[in-house]
Amino acid sequence: MKQAKYGLVLYIFLMLPPVITFLESVMAIHMHMQMPLLLIVGMLLAPFFQKHFPQFFGTWNKNGVPGITLFMIIVIYWLMPRTMDEALTEPIVEVFKFISLPFLAGIPLRDSWSKLTGVSKNIIYVLLSMLFGLMAWLYIASPTQLCNNYLLIEQKALGWGFLLLAASIVIYFLSTIFIDESKYV
Repeated sequence: MKQAKYGLVLYIFLMLPPVITFLESVMAIHMHMQMPLLLIVGMLLAPFFQKHFPQFFGTWNKNGVPGITLFMIIVIYWLMPRTMDEALTEPIVEVFKFISLPFLAGIPLRDSWSKLTGVSKNIIYVLLSMLFGLMAWLYIASPTQLCNNYLLIEQKALGWGFLLLAASIVIYFLSTIFIDESKYV
């Protein structure tokens, strides 16, 4: 249960107004730091909810596919440039971000990952690397501002961050295919 306490402390910290202002002041920090930290909050809180609602997770997410599907839907939603803008200008969208990323993406990801087969995990790696590669191309190649609240140079930096993230996922995926982990245990 220590994980849940750490998750709650991190969640409260991320909700502090000065922290929100700082994390949302730069586009790359908003997308590549605040949003993943909110996912981590959900992953840290997941054991608490799994312990207190085992029947719900056992019935609803038996094989991990519904949870990972919900995770992918939420992640794709928050990758859209318009949602980043709305999170800065519409308070209700900001509240939805702080609810959806931990509770509708982080918790289902943690619950689903151990239930997925190796092939399913590989499919998720490929989908995420393709998605992040597409977002990198979108943010780097776009000649116009996609987000009204951020500068074009910040948009390009975010795109390069997505490209690095996509490349990292591809490298990890390839390492899981070609490296026998049993030799290193």
